[in-house]
Amino acid sequence: MWPGSPAPLGAHWDGTGTNFALWSAGASAVDLCLFDPDGTESRHRLQETTHQVWHGRLAGVGPGQRYGYRVHGPYDPGAGSRWNPAKLLLDPYARAVDGELALDPALFGFRPDGVDAASPDPRDSAPFVPRGVVVHDSFPWDGDRRPATPWSDTVIYEVHVKGATMRHPDVPPALRGTYAGLAHPAFVEHLQSLGVTAVELLPVHQFVSEPHLLRRGLTNYWGYNTLGYFAPHAGYSSAGSGGAQVTEFKAMVKALHAAGIEVVLDVVYNHTAEGDSTGPTLSLRGIDNPGYYRLDGANRARYTDYTGCGNTLDVRRPQVLAMLMDSLRYWVTEMHVDGFRFDLAAALARSMHDVDRLSAFFDVVHQDPVVSQVKLIAEPWDIGEGGYQVGNFPPLWTEWNGKYRDTVRDVWSGARVGVRDLAYRLTGSSDLYRSDGRRPFASVNFVTAHDGFPMADLVTYEHKRNEANGEDNRDGESHNRNWNCGVEGPTDDPEVTALRARQVRNHLATLLLSTGVPMLTAGDELGRTQGGNNNAYCQDNEISWIDWEAVDGELLEFVSRLVAVRRGAPVLRQEAFFEGHEIPGTGGTRDVAWFAPGGGQLTTAEWFDGGLQTVGMYLDGRGIRHRDARGRRVVDDSYLVQLHAGPDPVTVHLPGPPWADGYEFVVSTEYPTGVPPRPAVVAPGPIEVPARCVWLLRVLRRP
Repeated sequence: MWPGSPAPLGAHWDGTGTNFALWSAGASAVDLCLFDPDGTESRHRLQETTHQVWHGRLAGVGPGQRYGYRVHGPYDPGAGSRWNPAKLLLDPYARAVDGELALDPALFGFRPDGVDAASPDPRDSAPFVPRGVVVHDSFPWDGDRRPATPWSDTVIYEVHVKGATMRHPDVPPALRGTYAGLAHPAFVEHLQSLGVTAVELLPVHQFVSEPHLLRRGLTNYWGYNTLGYFAPHAGYSSAGSGGAQVTEFKAMVKALHAAGIEVVLDVVYNHTAEGDSTGPTLSLRGIDNPGYYRLDGANRARYTDYTGCGNTLDVRRPQVLAMLMDSLRYWVTEMHVDGFRFDLAAALARSMHDVDRLSAFFDVVHQDPVVSQVKLIAEPWDIGEGGYQVGNFPPLWTEWNGKYRDTVRDVWSGARVGVRDLAYRLTGSSDLYRSDGRRPFASVNFVTAHDGFPMADLVTYEHKRNEANGEDNRDGESHNRNWNCGVEGPTDDPEVTALRARQVRNHLATLLLSTGVPMLTAGDELGRTQGGNNNAYCQDNEISWIDWEAVDGELLEFVSRLVAVRRGAPVLRQEAFFEGHEIPGTGGTRDVAWFAPGGGQLTTAEWFDGGLQTVGMYLDGRGIRHRDARGRRVVDDSYLVQLHAGPDPVTVHLPGPPWADGYEFVVSTEYPTGVPPRPAVVAPGPIEVPARCVWLLRVLRRP
């Protein structure tokens, strides 16, 4: 064992040996544990410590070597100290992980019998926990072209690596459910035909299943239970877990980039897989518990939990913040990803107790020359007091707009909410994002996500059916702001079936015709169902996987058509907020105008009428405020979006000159593929809009 270097942290091979470095402020000693192919363990005491980093170099140790740590120190849970050398610990900087977590009493650092809580559990956990792998990867990135799609042109597709292709008949069986499966032409071509520009992958950092799930014979499918922030999840690799998962992940990214598709990762830096005070000791808890986690000030044996997952990482501490930033930079520079969606991001912004827009987390992200240049998406809430922060993240950040989801669901479920709030959501939510200088693309608009009902279930079930999760249907959201179209669950009634299909189209049309960044949930364009389960986090089976044999082809055509219309219409994806001002030289039209069913612009009374369920949104393509890269004004066609959420048909008056001399139907949700029958051109004046329907009309003007 040579002295080695305290930097960089982790295990790094230099061609003849490997340097190991681990931060622990409170440890009294650190043993590096190497494992032979047969599992035989050899221990090497790290003799050097520099600035709280324990380090050493072993000649002859190279790529493929499995390793872990045993860290010595005081065991006093009441003081927050949980060092226990009987527990093999994963290097937080490990770039690959091998082995599964096996449920065994040895995983836990405390005495489970409770007889002597002050004494550490002496059983060796090594046979039951994953190990790190020394990795050296020389992936050929030559020719990789990052799409760098502007925010205003972005269409996000939230997708699970495994669920995307596990049932895809055109993906070879050996590749299904893997990074290679996601990169297979059969799936990539689907993304291209759909027109999405970015995939947002549910967590791909190495994760494990919680003990309570393992006891019920279930697993954590979504992956929001991170164990290693630098390692791609080995379970998604078709090539094994000896480091090949790193190469396979990079090949997936390169293939998606070649197809013009960005890769955004859903990352979970708010908590770890070690859970609450009764959870297993797998990594950070045994390395330096008080140095990594927020401990309860009144009882340091417990954790402050803003996440609902048992613990919260203490991002206020320099070493934790450094680990987070090192991880982000690694995934951008080494793995070539294009952005991140931060799970429960409000937990990262808490300074002492409150969510703080000036926290160290924001400061470091904003000044970082690498991370500040990629797409940054916040899930702007956590479960703590004051944790709902939609609209309150600072510039550079976009946000999952939970208010958009709630408003659109309310409108189409028949709630009497009027059109005022809907108008804000359709036009980029200026009430949330304008005051601090952000643009409409700060709003990531969505109606469904992985968490909750998929679109087909949103219009089929009013009550969750989560019995398969083993929690007596207590888990999952009970208030989903949805409507089952009059019948609970599947039905053979053709009228109900047709209504449900139209309601799906209404939700998707609203989403794709709104200013901001639309996010589609994988499978919603195909009619995917989860059978009423709105919390399928533990369902690694047909409940969650996309069924490619049961594809709604008409719905897929409808969504693809709408995405293409959006892509070709700058007025539908503007980079600046609407002003509502008159456009010079147009005879009095405005960049955006709102019309009541009678044909006049909405009055103040109508804006605040909670019973109004019909509105026309006029977008004038001559009033676009942004310019192209050469400074030229962007001019587009003008459109009228006519939205009617009422249960009965309604007669509306389409505005005439100067607004329009006629209208051409582009999309109508009345029809399965959105294509209305001919004639497609209508004159201004009265026209009947069917019940629960969205029209997109292109404005026609005489030369």
